[in-house]
Amino acid sequence: MLSDIHEASSGLVARLRLAGPPCNAFGTDIDDLTVMVTYETPTRLHVVIEDTATHQFRLPTQFFPRPIGEEISAGDSDLAFNYEPSPFAFWITRKATGDTLFDTRLSSLPTAPTKALDGEVLDGFQLVFEDRYLQLTSALPLDANIYGLGEAVATSGFRRDISQNGTIQTMWARDAATPEDENMYGSHPVYLEHRINATTGASASHAVFLSSAAGADVLLTTPRGAKQSLVQYRLLGGVLDFYFFAGPTPIAAIEQYGALAGRPAWVPYWAFGFHLCRWGYADLADTRAQVERMRAASIPLEVMWNDIELYHDLRDFTTDPVGFPPEDVRAFIRELAARNQRYIPILDAAIPHVANDTDEYLPFLTGFARDVFVKNPDKTTFVGQVWPGYTVFPDWFAGGVEEWWGEAIANWSALGVEFAGLWLDMNEPASFCAGSCGTGADLTNTTPAVVFPGEPGNLVTDWPEGYDAHRWGTSGNISVDGLLTFGDSTAVRGSALAVPASVRRATRDPNDPPYAIHNGWGDLAEKTLAPNATYAGGIVDLDAHNIYGYMEERATFRALRRIRPDERPFLISRSTFASSGHWSGHWLGDNFSKWSYLRYNIQGVLQFQLFQIPMVGADTCGFNGNTDEELCNRWMSLSAFVPFYRNHNVRGAISQEPYRWDSVALASRAAIAIRYAMLPYWYTLFADVATNGTPPMRALFFEFPDEAELLSVDLQFMIGSNVLVAPVTTPNVSTVTAILPGRGHVIWREWYKHLEVAADATHNSVELNAPLGHIPVLIRGGSALLLHAQPAYTTAETRAGPYTLLISLDATGAAFGHAYVDDGISPPDTVGAIVNRTLRFDVSDSALAISSSGAYIITQTLTDITVLGVLAAPSGVRLAGGLPAVFTYEAGVRRLNITGLALSLNENVRVSWA
Repeated sequence: MLSDIHEASSGLVARLRLAGPPCNAFGTDIDDLTVMVTYETPTRLHVVIEDTATHQFRLPTQFFPRPIGEEISAGDSDLAFNYEPSPFAFWITRKATGDTLFDTRLSSLPTAPTKALDGEVLDGFQLVFEDRYLQLTSALPLDANIYGLGEAVATSGFRRDISQNGTIQTMWARDAATPEDENMYGSHPVYLEHRINATTGASASHAVFLSSAAGADVLLTTPRGAKQSLVQYRLLGGVLDFYFFAGPTPIAAIEQYGALAGRPAWVPYWAFGFHLCRWGYADLADTRAQVERMRAASIPLEVMWNDIELYHDLRDFTTDPVGFPPEDVRAFIRELAARNQRYIPILDAAIPHVANDTDEYLPFLTGFARDVFVKNPDKTTFVGQVWPGYTVFPDWFAGGVEEWWGEAIANWSALGVEFAGLWLDMNEPASFCAGSCGTGADLTNTTPAVVFPGEPGNLVTDWPEGYDAHRWGTSGNISVDGLLTFGDSTAVRGSALAVPASVRRATRDPNDPPYAIHNGWGDLAEKTLAPNATYAGGIVDLDAHNIYGYMEERATFRALRRIRPDERPFLISRSTFASSGHWSGHWLGDNFSKWSYLRYNIQGVLQFQLFQIPMVGADTCGFNGNTDEELCNRWMSLSAFVPFYRNHNVRGAISQEPYRWDSVALASRAAIAIRYAMLPYWYTLFADVATNGTPPMRALFFEFPDEAELLSVDLQFMIGSNVLVAPVTTPNVSTVTAILPGRGHVIWREWYKHLEVAADATHNSVELNAPLGHIPVLIRGGSALLLHAQPAYTTAETRAGPYTLLISLDATGAAFGHAYVDDGISPPDTVGAIVNRTLRFDVSDSALAISSSGAYIITQTLTDITVLGVLAAPSGVRLAGGLPAVFTYEAGVRRLNITGLALSLNENVRVSWA
């Protein structure tokens, strides 16, 4: 029951009390709550339901800054908060249309227990607020279009399943090798909903973010016989802290979420190059050999990585004195730098526990002395077990932990590992036992707790997916001729959702909370910290578990800024949380060398655009298991068109560097050449996301929100507004059927020959040729793309060459584009702000105008301009001032080529043809 309601122009504050006796279902009911509603911006509404005594855990504002003092009058908001005081319920509406976007009244849902998800009974939808169980349910349109809620490998696709079988998205970070339809490395309680009015055809998107680190189940389902679907939150504590974003376009809603959570970090230019790694490069000679073999094969390599083989005794911040002598590592990294290449090592979250007084491992000794490690409830040090044996875990809430962490990183670099970026792994955090397994154990026992892949007892012996040993024999790699390289089988999506039912438990132990979320390991302590592990200030892991990786990313980013203040940090992390993109990128984890995971690659990249972590990609060709030539060929082509491009595989599996097969080498060279030509476009998109939150990678409906046929498309994607990619995602084919957005009102031209591509008028689709080694790429009419004219071996060499401009006219003869240019390395918040130049390209009435502004000096010139869609040969081409230019015209493709230019991009330019 709501009482003591104090309304103001910008919202309200009220008391919320239990209307009857407590039920204490999965905890102790809290009978005195506060409801706060704030209209923060025209498109953002904030609703908080919290315990008045403020004992429940909240995201600490010093680590998760939220806007302070941002409020507007309710009359200026696109959204409206509506409520009923008794029994309390609220609903959010969009003023422009009257649509209800979030609704806890639930009058249309069944009142009796009903089955909805396999094995899960829905029994009541009322608001529950207990110390260890919170529940809130909102009605949704039947079979709503929901995207987000992760991290997930969802067999239903990018669009989440909200049928009767539905979705249970569990929020509990865990070390699990990319399981289907289960919780995994990250926690992102935000979703985008998109609606299309069946009568008018008009569309609108909004987003909902629960700002909470609590372990949780989020259910998307449709109760049997119901006329509405629902989303239900079940949390293991914390408060209900919701933000609603009005959109109304998908891109606008994502941008609005980014403005709150924190926009992504600026990315250095070199990060868009090709990266190579594997768990299994035995020593520095092996690592160096990969670099030389890549160069010998003329496959561009920008960044070389090392996994845990780098370490001495598998310990962070060390190098193996035999396999990776520190001075040799330093020399190797400097050799790379001399050739415009870089080096990234791995950094695990767990720190080895020193076992005796003669062990001088400083990261542990100094950390223990400064009291920066996670503890047990009795204040002893929590001891887990990871690669080096018994380990401790940094307490990111402890005073001085950032200084200690930064010193360890700086010392590592000074001793020879002069890294360009860092790879944060095992930071869920991962541990090979349940709870503080090292407490009271023999800490001198450093026997690995698990058998490494490739060792006896854990050999990687599975055949590549689809390999037919009877047909091809059992020796060597098969050759690829484009036919039947996958045997006679076909690849399919995963199985339907099947989850165990939740149960009520009588215990109040943090290690065994009364409500059992659907954690894939079952026990919350399995392979990680115990939920009662304790951080500084008395915070328990049950409350803060999901932000451990985020806290490490923040500390590492800030340490790198102190160590190298003139360079942008570059981090790739496994465990992420809302706001992680402000500090780090992400790779999609330990995936599998299977065609289904090539497809999940696309879904995963699109998910993380919603989460404002745009620098993302999968382990190309697959991590676990053995890949094959055809799969690796297609995957190297696909990954060239996603932001983070790295080939990485498991110890003991067959080697999969792209030079290993001639066909994969050829496909890689071709795809990387396109990627490097497009680097100015990629870089501009990432400047846009860093400044505005605009996602670089886009589902088709992001750009064409009124087209209902696009809502489930997740095997094609767009790069920005202007490039569409339709990769091959199944074996044994040489064509791909692509949906062309725009319903015939948009011109699409293919990248390679610039021919127009016409879709089938009925289905808006077209069959595109895609022989092995070729990936279909289309350019949207109405676009102007600044490109590098001469893709080279590294991004630095590529960038040193001239520019070219590719213009694809729309049906009216117009086009538009823009480009952002700077030095590619300086942080944007250095003194005097980042020096940059912004270019704008406007084409209309057979003329191109280039507007240039900013202080950065572009030394490269624009040497040629290609204009597609010119209907007739012009009589001449002229520059500003009437100077003629050299040109040719190709009537068959309606292409105008303007060549022999040397135009400065530091000043305005005009080019016309008639």
